[in-house]
Amino acid sequence: MRALVKSSASPGFTLADVPTPTIRDDEVLIQVQRAGVCGTDVHIYEWDDWASNRCRPSFTVGHEFAGDVVQVGSLVRDVAVGDRVTAEGHIVCGRCHLCRTGNAHVCPNTKIIGVDRDGCFAEYIAMPATNVWHLDANIPYEIGGIHDPMGNAFHTALHGTEIPGATVLVTGCGPIGIFAVGICAAAGASRVIASDINPRRLELARSMGAHDAVYPRDVEAAVRSATDGLGVDVVLEMSGVPAAIHQAFKEVRLGGRVQMLGIPARPMEVNFASEIIFKGITVYGVIGRRMYDTWIQMSQFLRSGSFDPTPVITHRFPLEGFEEAIHAIKSGDAGKVVFEIG
Repeated sequence: MRALVKSSASPGFTLADVPTPTIRDDEVLIQVQRAGVCGTDVHIYEWDDWASNRCRPSFTVGHEFAGDVVQVGSLVRDVAVGDRVTAEGHIVCGRCHLCRTGNAHVCPNTKIIGVDRDGCFAEYIAMPATNVWHLDANIPYEIGGIHDPMGNAFHTALHGTEIPGATVLVTGCGPIGIFAVGICAAAGASRVIASDINPRRLELARSMGAHDAVYPRDVEAAVRSATDGLGVDVVLEMSGVPAAIHQAFKEVRLGGRVQMLGIPARPMEVNFASEIIFKGITVYGVIGRRMYDTWIQMSQFLRSGSFDPTPVITHRFPLEGFEEAIHAIKSGDAGKVVFEIG
């Protein structure tokens, strides 16, 4: 089969012919139709410090996908050939303390497809049946193929928060931040303020329901106007930029909540006394999707029709167009980028 492979410990990908995966008795084989391209894939393409310390070539890249089941293992009972599916890309042990207490998203034994094992930028992928998520008949493959990053946005926006009626600030309007804008709007936030330095991303945030889409320099004025100087109820920090993180702590109200998904590139200083403790705020670190309550929330929002992520998808490429796909993401002009494989 054709696959996009990280073949060596150096920049770039290789489009290659590789063996079609074989499945174990508890796995299924999925023919990939659509696959989302992520910032993580860009890190692996560029072979930066994170990628070189984490990944071990050679492996097939990609962790966001949807497709059709074409083979099932002998022990699989709840997935059938012909099912339209996506999958949770974090493969967890199921037996550790975290997994057994409903916190599998932070399982210390997690293996991620396209990072720790072969991924989905290929014609076929093998997945444990327990990770498979069935798609409703009216969900197109390209929406199924971006359930992974949408799930990150749902986790960030909704876990532990009370969004209906709330004022929300989203700092950082990459694809996940833009998804989060749409989720908060669909969930009934009274005001959603989105911030980014990129005018194209601010435009996409408006299309997903942001009441205010502003540059970072204008955030303070927008928050003051929307909240009578109180500060927002919830901040979703999606950028990882130190200045935005400090701004999140400043603009959240006393007793408010900051949900942190963005990852700083290097350690940073935080004044815990003035920024967190004396404000009495709650800070929540987000990783992946909660298994599987985040997936249930996502399906319910999509079924309701209140949340449509389609405007966030701005670029579509064949697998052969991977160089153009990476360039589109790095240019800053793209929302979500999707490979059309099947």
